[in-house]
Amino acid sequence: MMTKEPLILWFDQIDISDVPAVGGKNASLGEMFCNLKSKNISVPNGFATTAAAYRLFLSETGLDQQIQEILHDLDTSDISNLQQHGREVRHAILSAEIPQSIQEEINEAYEKLSDNLLGGIDVAVRSSATAEDLPDASFAGQQESYLNVRGQTTLLDTCRRCFASLFTDRAISYRTEKGFEHFEIALSIGIQRMVRSDLSSSGVMFTIDTETGFKDAVLINAAYGLGENIVQGSVNPDEYYVFKPTLKTGHQPILKKALGSKEFKLIYDTGGEKMTRNVPVDSVDRKQFAINDDDILTLARWGCLIEDHYSKAHGHLCPMDIEWAKDGITQELFIVQARPETVHSQKKTQLLKTYHLNQRGRVLASGHSVGERIGHGIARVIQSAENLDEVQHGDVLITDKTDPDWEPIMKKAAAIVTNRGGRTCHAAIVSRELGLPAIVGAEEATNAIPSGSMVTVSCVEGDMGYIYDGQLDYEVEEVDLAQIPRPKTSVMMIVGNPNEAFRLSMLPSDGVGLARMEFIINSFIRIHPMALLEYDNLNDWALKAKIDHLTPAYDDKPSFFVDTLAQGVAMIAAAFYPREVIVRMSDFKTNEYANLIGGNLYEPKEENPMIGFRGASRYYHPHYRDAFGLECQAMRKVRETMGLKNMKLMIPFCRTVDEGRKVLAEMAKHGLRRGDEGLEIYIMCEIPSNVIQAEAFAEIFDGFSIGSNDLTQLTLGVDRDSEIVAHLFDERDPAVMDSLAAAIRKVKATGRKIGICGQAPSDYPEIAEFLIKQGIDSISLNPDSVLKTVTRIAEVEAEMESHFFHL
Repeated sequence: MMTKEPLILWFDQIDISDVPAVGGKNASLGEMFCNLKSKNISVPNGFATTAAAYRLFLSETGLDQQIQEILHDLDTSDISNLQQHGREVRHAILSAEIPQSIQEEINEAYEKLSDNLLGGIDVAVRSSATAEDLPDASFAGQQESYLNVRGQTTLLDTCRRCFASLFTDRAISYRTEKGFEHFEIALSIGIQRMVRSDLSSSGVMFTIDTETGFKDAVLINAAYGLGENIVQGSVNPDEYYVFKPTLKTGHQPILKKALGSKEFKLIYDTGGEKMTRNVPVDSVDRKQFAINDDDILTLARWGCLIEDHYSKAHGHLCPMDIEWAKDGITQELFIVQARPETVHSQKKTQLLKTYHLNQRGRVLASGHSVGERIGHGIARVIQSAENLDEVQHGDVLITDKTDPDWEPIMKKAAAIVTNRGGRTCHAAIVSRELGLPAIVGAEEATNAIPSGSMVTVSCVEGDMGYIYDGQLDYEVEEVDLAQIPRPKTSVMMIVGNPNEAFRLSMLPSDGVGLARMEFIINSFIRIHPMALLEYDNLNDWALKAKIDHLTPAYDDKPSFFVDTLAQGVAMIAAAFYPREVIVRMSDFKTNEYANLIGGNLYEPKEENPMIGFRGASRYYHPHYRDAFGLECQAMRKVRETMGLKNMKLMIPFCRTVDEGRKVLAEMAKHGLRRGDEGLEIYIMCEIPSNVIQAEAFAEIFDGFSIGSNDLTQLTLGVDRDSEIVAHLFDERDPAVMDSLAAAIRKVKATGRKIGICGQAPSDYPEIAEFLIKQGIDSISLNPDSVLKTVTRIAEVEAEMESHFFHL
């Protein structure tokens, strides 16, 4: 006798093997509910209707035959035909009565979930198709979900709407494209206790960087209210990155915290029929982060545990796409969905495909870049779904936000631009799966970009993506990293922009020989550190207003400098971990410091800033000593709080050995003692005195890095900022080459390491060749010259070995 298939299963009866019965979404909820409670991961309880219930619904009502008749002449390539057939099928399902046997089981389970509370509790009702989340694709939002559903009558009506959503236009199109018969797929409905995030916050979390595929970071998006706004791209959320390896060793490695505008929040609609509604967020709350650091770290730990669990089950690394919510009544965090990530986990990591924009144009709009690609086409500004048929193949789709109904049209686009949304919104997820460049959160794009004009969408310039006027030239380079030789000489990189670090870390290198602090201060902080330290004493109200605008989440202004600098450096150190990353302490000149907000109050005017009050001389001077203390606090935070011990520090423009001792003493005051916890401190070798006194400097520093630009300038007596004598500036001059050779010889004799981080090896292969023959330990290159120079270095080493062998 055959056992009757259940119509309802509780989460504690479900695991990941039950995808055929309850779909990927509900099987995953059951898997976590059953297996991750012991890890203190909270998942709200609930139950799911099964595929058997769906098929019973179709057969008892005759819908199976009716739907087949409606779809017999379906043509998904014809949008009007697709829309008409979708409407007819959904109408048929919504007009049918759910069989009594299914109603009774749903009602009984709902009463049990509600603990027999009169009227029932509020629940989330989520659709889960039995073939969703395939290994090669997982289009976001295929079926519908509903929040704040209360009462048996409303619940049953919502279940019927979920059944109908199996035949949304995008779901019909998706199944046709993937070659599935429409009746091979069934629908399970998850009914789950609501988390009152309408009174707090919610969001999405990926255990992989969504743009580069960097596997050691957790990306968290957060906004106020219920989570649908983030998924649908209705708001620009906060963005946080956490580093997994040192999180697992007990550190607190929050690499990045970027404030989103969080314009709206989705809350309960207590008096309406829609169950939820969007309301504006108070201006004060918009300037605060939606969750605190403890929440960020807890979510990241949970993300790692969930990833580890699924990776063990699958037998390989399984990055996860997770939805979370925080209850505003209990202040508890919950995981409400989890599924395997399906874009970067499928990529061949050894094949590096790089897009290069060969020219720039007028910027029409900008936002968060998605996809690390470039596309161009006719801009098609679409204000509503009624105008979707205006989009032609190869157009750039520009709209306020997309939703799942737009997927059939999105496949036609060359690129996608939205006013709203973060990196985990619908437009971003679908664009990645389609291999399209996208820019989300571009705010005024629909107004700034003329419909019908030719535009170029660039997502290859770091965190920000740009929409340029006109069709700009670009090229695509494809390199098999497995074929790139790895020379004996360490090849390192020069990195300034933290937002490019994850991508750059995938190039073949031994780490970072020069991480520039100046880029972070200039681009992300923008305020002179002394103006932050003396904020309370400033009498210039306009200046204070500028500072307040840039530091909305900080009452303690110096903390903004420390946190922002630490996060910028940490992004670079984490990207290359455990490879060494050498961070140069600030090396602005006085005229550059003066350009920072408030800088004119603190910087002297010098006739020649290039050889004036810069580098080491600032660090112990009363005019900058306290600001240098902030730099030291930030670096200590990177090493101790975040656990990034692969970071080393480097002192620029240190004129004398005595000055070096003063700087080291100043650093020690702030807890950066050379040798403690393996801390190494290097010196830039860029002044003739560094070469002449190399042995003495080697007694107090752990290593040297040649700065060829300044060493050339000071060896030849040429101001490199002067156009009049620029023709004399040449790193290949014999005097400079002799200085390079002397520096390497002297330092190597002391047993210290010496590398070069100047421009010369990137520009002149013959200098790289010369340095290798002198025995230099490492060569740091600009990222765009790494691949070609690595190959040349390997050739030089092979030639040297061959010559030695013949001798």
